[in-house]
Amino acid sequence: MKKKLIKETTKHFEKQFHNKPEAVFLSPGRINIIGEHVDYNDGFVLPAAINKYICFAVSTNDTGVCTIVAKDLNDAYKFHSNDALVPVDKMWVNYILGVLHQLKSKGFPEKGFDIVFSSSIPMGAGLSSSAALECGFGYAMNKLFDLGVSKEEIALIGQKSEHTFVGVKCGIMDQFASVFGKKNKAIKLDCTSLEYEYHNANFKKYALLLLDSNVKHTHLTSGYNDRRNEVEQGLSIIKSHFPEVKSFRDCTENHLANVKNELGELLFKRCHFVINEIRRVNEAVATLDKNDFEKLGQLMYETHEGLSKEYEVSCTEIDFLVNAVRSEKSVLGARMMGGGFGGCSINLVEKGTENELIAKVSETYRNAFGIELSAYKIKISKGTTKV
Repeated sequence: MKKKLIKETTKHFEKQFHNKPEAVFLSPGRINIIGEHVDYNDGFVLPAAINKYICFAVSTNDTGVCTIVAKDLNDAYKFHSNDALVPVDKMWVNYILGVLHQLKSKGFPEKGFDIVFSSSIPMGAGLSSSAALECGFGYAMNKLFDLGVSKEEIALIGQKSEHTFVGVKCGIMDQFASVFGKKNKAIKLDCTSLEYEYHNANFKKYALLLLDSNVKHTHLTSGYNDRRNEVEQGLSIIKSHFPEVKSFRDCTENHLANVKNELGELLFKRCHFVINEIRRVNEAVATLDKNDFEKLGQLMYETHEGLSKEYEVSCTEIDFLVNAVRSEKSVLGARMMGGGFGGCSINLVEKGTENELIAKVSETYRNAFGIELSAYKIKISKGTTKV
């Protein structure tokens, strides 16, 4: 799959620019094993890069003209390197322009470049193709023009590009995982300080399987913003009673129980989820270190219950996919992954049972919703790299 992507991207570059590219880069998508909706709540997350990539074939030129070709979209965008950069109507272009806009402030030369990119990351499945695009482009420019930008800066530039040129107030997890990923390693990332540590994520006789609901409900953005407001409101009530609480990290179920009436049912549920999800991430790290995959699976199911019933960011289709595998002996755990209201469930399953499981769940899902399921067998891979 990876070799085919590299070959086809390179071939398309040669066809477009009548020359071989100077360099080829791969930038991966990501999963998050556990730790959902805590990146903006002073929590920890446990992401990993996966073996689905955006491939970039790149060359510099002396004309000052920059040409970006999106092979899969059959589209291209051209501009001059000394043009003022502002967001444009083509959304895919803005991810790249937002990165270049920041690189210019770091001494990017007024030189041109030619790029063809192509992806094996499924769009809309919550695997962060946008972060792979931003970080892969930033990484390629850094290497080709010798800008001396650190990996951490590349991740932050990718995030800022999304905030400023795309208009999505995303956390740092996606970009960080794409750049810092390592083969068979999960990253325990502190989203506030950006301190991180690697933990073994070699699942031995188990594998990770993504089941894509192929639905995306429109209230992702509004629901996301509502949740942010609700937990901020809840935390300020807790803090007003307990000065020692600086963030959700310092918060216990006791604190919560003491202010339950003032919080009201809704805010109580939201805060209860966040406190427990922060705890679950720390427990999940310990299970990885001990190869206790049964416990990890149990934590995944608990997270899904919290996301569905307390944080209320799941949807009927994703709840169906998680419930459909609960009674399967070959499945240790499952949960929704990502912002919610659609996308994928992530499943920890026995190796060798994936095809049977996919066939079984696909049929029941089709019968229930009339929707075809997509499934992705994934491996944990290394981060953005030059091929």
